[in-house]
Amino acid sequence: MLKSKKQGLSAAELSNFCGQVALILEAGLPLYDGMETLAGADKGSENADIYVSASKGVTETGSLYDALKEDERWPKYLVEMVRIGERSGQLDKVMRGLEEYYAREDRIRSSIVSAVTYPLVLGAMLIVIVLILLWKVLPVFRRVLNSMGVGLTESGSALMRVGEAVGWIILVLVAIVVVAVVVGALLMRTKHRDKVLSLVQKMVPSMNTLNQKLSAARVASVLSMMLSSGFPTDEALDMTSAVLEDKNAAGKVQSIRASLEAGGTFAEAITNTGLFDDLHNRMIAMGSATGREDQVLGKMASLYEDQVEEGITRLVAIIEPSLVALLSIVIGAVLLSVMLPMAGILTSL
Repeated sequence: MLKSKKQGLSAAELSNFCGQVALILEAGLPLYDGMETLAGADKGSENADIYVSASKGVTETGSLYDALKEDERWPKYLVEMVRIGERSGQLDKVMRGLEEYYAREDRIRSSIVSAVTYPLVLGAMLIVIVLILLWKVLPVFRRVLNSMGVGLTESGSALMRVGEAVGWIILVLVAIVVVAVVVGALLMRTKHRDKVLSLVQKMVPSMNTLNQKLSAARVASVLSMMLSSGFPTDEALDMTSAVLEDKNAAGKVQSIRASLEAGGTFAEAITNTGLFDDLHNRMIAMGSATGREDQVLGKMASLYEDQVEEGITRLVAIIEPSLVALLSIVIGAVLLSVMLPMAGILTSL
């Protein structure tokens, strides 16, 4: 089967899909029957074909993972988590967890869009206003003065040149920022999403910290699920690294496996990677001593997820006021760039 290149589902649609699959499994219905009903319910919708494809795949293979992995419109994280759910016999719990995960992602994305949209529109309006002032208004003043036989003094001419230069510089800078934001938003919808996120993380250190916490939450969640289902630790680690999109975190998980093969303990191997905080490393050590690593890891996953959501909420809360404050400064500079030429004109009269 050829892999599709079409655009996938939104976070809200993915949350809805995962919730419906979880409901099917919790009700004890055959998955192929439930998927067929799900595909029929969305018949005629924009994404009907993706549900039909998934339904056919489940009917043919009997596996939701096999049905989803052939279609690139499904996120890698969702597909790999489905595989873990099927292997561990906890697909219903996995789908409930994914429902909450994508619902949280949708809330966060909506908050970010709302916080950025207003300053972005303000910036676009600013570009238009400055362009009209520099391109149309000031030349008209010059022509009017020349037609009246009034020339600018040397100081007036200097002020005019400074004002125009400041105006053009501001215009170019604001235009670059607006274009960069728009291009970045468009690239986030393509296969270059990871590169854009990597660049943002380098520019905003707090985003890198949040990404590390998100990776830690995923590692703890998957390991907890696999260990509680009786899987060997080495196999659980292999499947965990396959889920992670963060290559750095995936490398740390593989180093845990290497440490275990070298004879180290589970707690020591995790502590040496620096994947978790010191407090949580001590929690894992206690869990290992009592044979409850899975329960401790499950609790840690919940804590890290809460920290990530709180961190993103705080970050979003400062985006809009910060951008508005920055644009206020820019607008002040624009007014100055217009007033300087006006001052030059007035001194020449």
